[in-house]
This record gives sequence, C-alpha cells and structure tokens, in this order.
Amino acid sequence: MNIGIVAGGPQEALADLAIYKDKVDLWIGADLGASYLLDQNITIDIAIGDFDSIDHNTKNKIKYSASIYKEYPIEKNETDLELAIEKALTYDPDSIFLFGVTAGRLDHELANIQLLYRLLDQNTKAVIIDRQNEIAMFKPGKYQVCSNHNNQISFIPFSSTVQDLTLEGFYYPLSNETISWGSTRCISNHLIKQHGTFLFNHGILIMIKSTEEDNLS
Repeated sequence: MNIGIVAGGPQEALADLAIYKDKVDLWIGADLGASYLLDQNITIDIAIGDFDSIDHNTKNKIKYSASIYKEYPIEKNETDLELAIEKALTYDPDSIFLFGVTAGRLDHELANIQLLYRLLDQNTKAVIIDRQNEIAMFKPGKYQVCSNHNNQISFIPFSSTVQDLTLEGFYYPLSNETISWGSTRCISNHLIKQHGTFLFNHGILIMIKSTEEDNLS
C-alpha cells in the first residue's frame, strides 16, 4: 500500500496531486491539507489534526467528505503531520508520499525533513514532494535514479559523513568519495543518461531532485 499525506504548507508550493492518483492507495489530509484534497477533488480517506487552520464551514465539509475524521486539541505534543504519519504507519505501508510539508515556516520544514529519518529508521520508504522538489533519504546501499523535466540532482549528507559515495551515469561522476557536513561537492548534478546509480557504504544520505521554475509545466 502507498499512502499520500497532505499537510498544510503553502498552497503555491503544493504539487499537482492528480499526478499521483494512480500511485496512492490511501489519502490522509493533515489539518489544512484535507482542504487541499477537497480543492483537487481527491477522496479524503482520513482527515486528522486540530484543524485550527481552517474555517468552520470548511471543517464541516471535511467532516462530511472524509471516511475517517479525527480531531485533536490544539495544545498537543505532536504536530498534525506527526499524527498523520503515526496513523499511516498503522497500515504498514510500502511507501509514504508527503505533500505540503515544505516551503513554509523554516522550523516546520527542517523538522519535517527530519521525519524522513524516523521513517527510514522504521524501514518505510518515504519521499517529500512539492512543486519543484523531491526529497528522499537513504541508508547505505546501491540505488537507481531516473530523471524527468531536466532535474538537477543533489546529494547532501544527513550524517556527519557519507563514505565511499559513487555516482555513475551523472555529468559529474564520483568514485568512493567521502562527503561531510557543509560540503557542496554534490550539489546541482544531473544525469547524462535516463538512469543513473548511486551507492555508498556508510552514513545517511539525502537526495534532492529539483526542477527550475521555468521548466515547470
């Protein structure tokens, strides 16, 4: 099962959710994210959060439309997104797509990116998607990556070092290199073939696929 979670980040940065309808089996709207699902005519399987970001009429529409509606008090230990992720994990999903979690408040954005590590630690595949970016996190191993829309692809260490990083099929190849916090060595690369490979032996690695605004359709 693939689960899509939509949070309440800025709407102008939100990806076109319709593109992912065939990839997502269950949709969860976290607070304002449930309203975004309504706006894009996507069935709300679960609506969850404190719903302090929406007006009364919209909240009632969400209650009526959602198969499952769970409202929490405003003062709570978890963010609405954390509640949505906890609910998603009860379905033992193969992957989770996270929308509406970037491009807003910086503290929220950084915390949301760190949630990728929590999911990685539980062996749940997850990716953050907005209008211009896809962000994923990886444990040591060998992975294939493909590119669309002239993506720029960057690799950033999430651990203090990532060791023995090799990039194959990229414009700037790499062979068994160590990259550390603060390094820009692997920023703004791109594929020279339809598919490329990256592999490493130690550390935690973030991959960001970005599309320039002018190339967005």
